[in-house]
Amino acid sequence: MEPPEAGPESKDFGALISLYSSYVWNRLFGSPPPSDSGFLAKFSQFYRRKPHPQPRRRTPCLPLPLPSNSLDSSTFKDTSRIYNALEDIMLHVYSNLHDIQKNLQFWESRAEGSNARKARFMLFERGPRAFIDSSIKLVKDSVREGYSIQQLCHSASSHISQRITILNGLRCALATFLAQVYIEVDRSVEELAKDPRKSLPLLLVSMNELFLNLETSIGNLNAFYQSNFPDGERLHDPLIFERLPVVNQWTDSEVDDAISMICENLHKLDSYLSSIVAKYKKPQKITQYWIHYSCGAVGIAVCSMWLIKHSSLMGSPDIGNWIQTASNSTVNFFNDHVEQPLLDIRDELFETFRKRHKGVMELEEVQLTANSLH
Repeated sequence: MEPPEAGPESKDFGALISLYSSYVWNRLFGSPPPSDSGFLAKFSQFYRRKPHPQPRRRTPCLPLPLPSNSLDSSTFKDTSRIYNALEDIMLHVYSNLHDIQKNLQFWESRAEGSNARKARFMLFERGPRAFIDSSIKLVKDSVREGYSIQQLCHSASSHISQRITILNGLRCALATFLAQVYIEVDRSVEELAKDPRKSLPLLLVSMNELFLNLETSIGNLNAFYQSNFPDGERLHDPLIFERLPVVNQWTDSEVDDAISMICENLHKLDSYLSSIVAKYKKPQKITQYWIHYSCGAVGIAVCSMWLIKHSSLMGSPDIGNWIQTASNSTVNFFNDHVEQPLLDIRDELFETFRKRHKGVMELEEVQLTANSLH
C-alpha cells in the first residue's frame, strides 16, 4: 500500500528533486547526524521565548551552497539570520528524517516476520497493559467465534501497516521538502551573491511556498490514512503553517517578520513531527522485554525475602551457620587436596635427592619413587 504523493511538483524540477532526494537518502543512511534530544528541546524552548535566534555554531549537516561574500553585505541587517534560518531548516528536518527512519526500520522488520512472530509481538512486546487487553480480547473472540489466532495475526498486520504507512509518508514528504529547499537555494546562489536586496526576499517567498506545499503533502497523507484505515486511530490535528503576506516593498521590518514566520513554521513542524513520531514510534526496550524484566524482578524479590527470612535481622542464625560451614569446608578441601599433596611431593623429592647423594639407588626404589610421584 503506497502513501499519497508528497505534493504538486512541476515537470521542470522533477529530475532535480529526484537527484537531490537520492543524495539526501545516501547521507541519511551513510552517516546520520547525532540526534540530541536535549538540543532539540532547548531549540523549541528558545523559539518559544524568542523567534529570532542569534547566530550560533551549528552541527555540519548537508551544508547549503550559500555565498559567503553575502554575509558581509549591508543590504539587509538580517542577512546572516536569513542564512541561519535556512540552515536550521536543513538541520532539524534532517534530524527528524533520521528519527523517522530509525522507527520505520523497526516496523519494517516486524512486517517481514512470520504470523507467529507478529502475534507474539502484539501479546508480549507492547507492555503489560497491552498484554492484558489483547489476552482478554483473544479469550472473548475464542469463546464467541472459536479459534481466533488468525484475527490476532490480522490485527498485528494492520497495527504494523498503519505505522509503516504514516512514517513512510512523512519520510517522503520531508525528503521532498528538504530536496526542494536545497534546489531553491542552489538555484538562487548566483543572484544572492550579485544582488541580495532583490534575491533574498524572493528566497523568503519561495521558502513560504515550500512550507505550504509540505502542509498540503501532510494533509494528503492524513486523508489517505483515514480512507485506508477507517478503524484506526485519528492521525493528528491538521498542520497549518503561517502564511507570508503580500509585500510590495521589502524593508528591514518586512524581512524581519518573514524570518520570524519561517522560525515559527519550523517550530510548528518540529512539534507536529515530535507528536506523530511519539505516537507511532517503536516500543522502548523496557516495553519490549517487560516480561523478562518482570521475571527478574520477581526472582530478585523472592531471593531477597528468602535471605531476609534466614538472616540475623529475623533472629535466624542460618546464614551465619551456612557461611561458617562453607568456610570450614573450603579450608578442609584446601588442606586435604592442595596443601597436603604438595607437602608430600616436597618430602618425596627431598628424600630422593638424599638417597641419590649417598649412592646408587636400587631399581625397585626408583620404581617406587616414580609411582609415588605419579
